[in-house]
Amino acid sequence: MIMTASNIVNEIDHLNKNIFYNYIESSNRSLIKIVRIQKSEGPIFIKRGKLTKANVDKAKEVSISANMIWRVANAIQENVPLNIDRIVGASYNTRSVLESLLAYTPSFYTTYPGRIENSYSSSKIKKGHKHLIYRPDDKHEEGVIKEHKTDIVISEVPSQLAIYESLSVTESNGNIIDVEIERRHAQIQVALFLIGRQLGFKTWVAQNDRSIIYNQKKIGEMEGIVVSLKDMQILKAFEEAIHAARLIDCIWFKNGRLMPAIMEIEHSTGVTSGLSRMKTFKDKFTNFPTRYVVVAPDEDRQKVIKECSKEQFRDLNPLYFPYSSVEELFHLCQKRKLKGVTEEFLDCYMEKTL
Repeated sequence: MIMTASNIVNEIDHLNKNIFYNYIESSNRSLIKIVRIQKSEGPIFIKRGKLTKANVDKAKEVSISANMIWRVANAIQENVPLNIDRIVGASYNTRSVLESLLAYTPSFYTTYPGRIENSYSSSKIKKGHKHLIYRPDDKHEEGVIKEHKTDIVISEVPSQLAIYESLSVTESNGNIIDVEIERRHAQIQVALFLIGRQLGFKTWVAQNDRSIIYNQKKIGEMEGIVVSLKDMQILKAFEEAIHAARLIDCIWFKNGRLMPAIMEIEHSTGVTSGLSRMKTFKDKFTNFPTRYVVVAPDEDRQKVIKECSKEQFRDLNPLYFPYSSVEELFHLCQKRKLKGVTEEFLDCYMEKTL
């Protein structure tokens, strides 16, 4: 099961909202009260502190943001210890509240895995720190905190970092667009191109995005970019398909004969527009095996799946490539200079929507 922010919100929404909850750490004498929850992905509004029935109404209300809920959701795997402090760092002062509320839900336990401590000449297993562990097939009673004993040992390594060089986005008239939405779209587009280049693919980037400047060079002028779709042998006889593909965000070509993926990045626009462009292309280039992929933020997963399941798009058999998976693969390409894998390797990072 792929965990989402909606799953976390639903789990916590089932907790009794008329009582106070302790923190996991017994040394923290403060209490937590759930005030209200905004469906489907948060925020979760709570009160915390030295609460009593007499003073709770006057206590300050704070929120667990949807952004933090999503960051935690993206990190959850079944039966794998989860350290929320490492995931969100010092970015959120309600992280211990979220951790504690999750521990009261039936699918989450506290656990203390062993910790490998590496020194110059040896490695030792030390007593572990507090983690949560998601065990949906072994649920406990709701409203109580249960510890799961484990012999799992963790080797703590630095978290993955997808590093982008300097980037700017320009309009056709040369004006700089200082808009974070456009910048984020461009970063993901660059990541897809660089992943493709590492895997030995040539990449078509949408005609109107070729002026993106990455690391002091226009992306349209970089090695591995397809200059003209007419240069691709498999498309030469399909003029209408070439026309339909011009504004598709990213197309990977392999060995001049294959197209591992056709991808639309949906950061700010509706998912339907990208699906429609891919559908038009497919209608002009029928029965060719490829992947039709919607690349979108993790928090848009439900919207992507809903749109992909519409009747007019079902023959695309669309896949969902969340930003976190793009950047996980991008990091792997950057760190390990990934080579020699089959294109089916990509399926590990993409989710079926039908």
